[in-house]
Amino acid sequence: MPAQPLRIVFAGTPDFAVPCLAACLASGAQVVAVYTQPDRPAGRGRKLSPSPVKLAALDAGITVEQPESLKDDLVRAHLAAYRPDLLVVVAYGLILPRKVLAVPRLGCWNVHGSRLPRWRGAAPIQRAVLAGDGETGVDLMQMEAGLDTGPTLIRRTTPITRDDTGGSVHDRLAALGAEALTEGLARVMAGETLTPTPQPAEGVTYAHKLDKAEALLDFNLPAIDLERKVRAFDPWPVAEAEIAGERVRVWAAHALERERGQSNYSDPHIPSGAVIAASRQGIDLATADGMLRITSVQRAGGRRIAATDYLNARSELRTP
Repeated sequence: MPAQPLRIVFAGTPDFAVPCLAACLASGAQVVAVYTQPDRPAGRGRKLSPSPVKLAALDAGITVEQPESLKDDLVRAHLAAYRPDLLVVVAYGLILPRKVLAVPRLGCWNVHGSRLPRWRGAAPIQRAVLAGDGETGVDLMQMEAGLDTGPTLIRRTTPITRDDTGGSVHDRLAALGAEALTEGLARVMAGETLTPTPQPAEGVTYAHKLDKAEALLDFNLPAIDLERKVRAFDPWPVAEAEIAGERVRVWAAHALERERGQSNYSDPHIPSGAVIAASRQGIDLATADGMLRITSVQRAGGRRIAATDYLNARSELRTP
């Protein structure tokens, strides 16, 4: 008698989770249901919109469940009725109570976008870019009751470069997460028991949820910190700055390299945030340490444009 396929319930919500759902579908396992957050208002009309995972699940013909919470006993019983061998969780957005963690025969796996224990929590990708980390990755983790505290099963890593944004790292980690999950599923379905590696006690950091209030650039900080914020907050919530009295969104900027022997570009007589130079290369603003060159902005009600196009509308800022 042939072995029964592995029964998976998948739980996820945003774009980041979609490649992992595809990996489950391609693995040869049976995805018996997909759990995702309830439809939320989105867009200018604030119409209820399904999550990316819901759209992908419906397209694949999979039953979709959207409970507001997993704490209710009836919800848990409904989940148990699917008889999952494994619950795969990727950026679901709801807390899994202990009773839910105990439902699947093989427990619950989570694909998390960091190298644990660094950046446990809601926004690990952006926090890694903000902190100037040189490397990040994804961990396939065996879930337990604590927040991202479970032992890791499979890891993938990737460098973070000066060209990376929150969006580019997000997309790379989404693909790497699907790779790690594919490997894990293949090994389990081949009869292997994955060896969990406990997370070290040292090096724990928390990636708190992003807040739009963080988006405003404070030019009393060093230029390199502001560059990282611009990169981390692309594509959301997008950094903002005041340029000579006008509030704009900042899509691209970089800290200018220092000249040899020069400690910084700062002048104590020039206030932080002042325009030092404005040309085809960009708009240079004073910071606590160095200058930040802004190269792409968006005015209120407008679209993203190059700094040189912005200067066409604000020619008074141009410098020789």
